[in-house]
Amino acid sequence: MEHIDRKLAEGLLRIGAVLLKPDQPFTWASGWHSPIYCDNRRILSDPSLRSMVAEAFAAKVNELYPEAEVVAGVATGAIAHGVLAADRLGKPFVYVRPKPKDHGTGSQIEGKLPEGAKVVVIEDLISTGMSSLAAVDALRKAGAEVLGMVAIFTYGFDLAAERFKEAGVPLVTLSNYGALIEEATAEGIVGQSETELLQEWRRDPANWNR
Repeated sequence: MEHIDRKLAEGLLRIGAVLLKPDQPFTWASGWHSPIYCDNRRILSDPSLRSMVAEAFAAKVNELYPEAEVVAGVATGAIAHGVLAADRLGKPFVYVRPKPKDHGTGSQIEGKLPEGAKVVVIEDLISTGMSSLAAVDALRKAGAEVLGMVAIFTYGFDLAAERFKEAGVPLVTLSNYGALIEEATAEGIVGQSETELLQEWRRDPANWNR
């Protein structure tokens, strides 16, 4: 899908999945202050954008990981997106909890995951990469061969890139922070001074606005 990064960025802005508030920063769970908030769950409420994402996921998996046998979604944000992609690909689906259940079977991976299965992981958002790679670790411990990860959006932090490299997990995303800022600027959602501020945050998010 040509220029999917900008098309998806336009869609995220259109449905209000991405909020840009440089003057009124959000506070993340990590304690970081951020001028941007991305909620990809909103995609599920928009049929056209939902289909675009599912088709783009399926296309990327077919292109990059044709040998994939199972699609795995990272709970909870990527479960629905992963199911939609797996359905288009005609492949089995499982999802990975942040931690094992404290009741019943105590499972962390839900669904049938054959020993040694070649798995591609679907994720909705990449920030620091910690939760995404925790899911990869759980799949590997269960005996799966993780081929790579495909996500909807990444902030593109160097920290995340380093973590994925160290873990040996190829990462591809449908859209990214750069495409989002380009689209927001083109649409007049943010001005030049705000764009500079957003770029400043991207370079050092941990210490921004301290």
